Amino acid sequence: MHTWIAAPLPLAAAEGGAGGLLSLDTTLLWSTAVLFVLFAWVLGKFAWKPLLKIVEERENGIRDSVETAQRAAAEAKDLLAQHQEMLRGAGREREEILARALKEAETARVGLIEQARTDSETIVTRAREQIERDKNQAIAELRGQVADIAVEAASKIVKSSLTPEAQKQLVDDYITSLPQA
Repeated sequence: MHTWIAAPLPLAAAEGGAGGLLSLDTTLLWSTAVLFVLFAWVLGKFAWKPLLKIVEERENGIRDSVETAQRAAAEAKDLLAQHQEMLRGAGREREEILARALKEAETARVGLIEQARTDSETIVTRAREQIERDKNQAIAELRGQVADIAVEAASKIVKSSLTPEAQKQLVDDYITSLPQA
């Protein structure tokens, strides 16, 4: 043990016990109590209210900060939910647009195929009609030429023996015997 701590203890005991560690001094007791009450009253009167006000302001500030943080967290959560819903909505809308576009493309493809088929059938029909007209025209021209040739040939062969009415009858019979178109 250190000497400077232990030295006062034996000195206090050697003085006859008065003022020892366990002795009670009433003057000191009352003066301490009065000072404590006076100090408590001064603190209560002048320092306690400002200290309480500072503590209350700090408490209110912390409470407001916590409430603001909670509101901000709730708003952020709501915004996150809204954004997620918007993303899901955009995804659904994208899928709907793609499906609609595919459906429209398929409809357009079917329409174009049908239009092409109709156009090709129209072209084939027109071509057949033109071929038929050209064939009929060719047959008519050929008949005319054959008739002219036949009349000329017949006129040379039977020029002296047939009358013009008999020649005409002979040509008409020949033309009717030709195949029809």
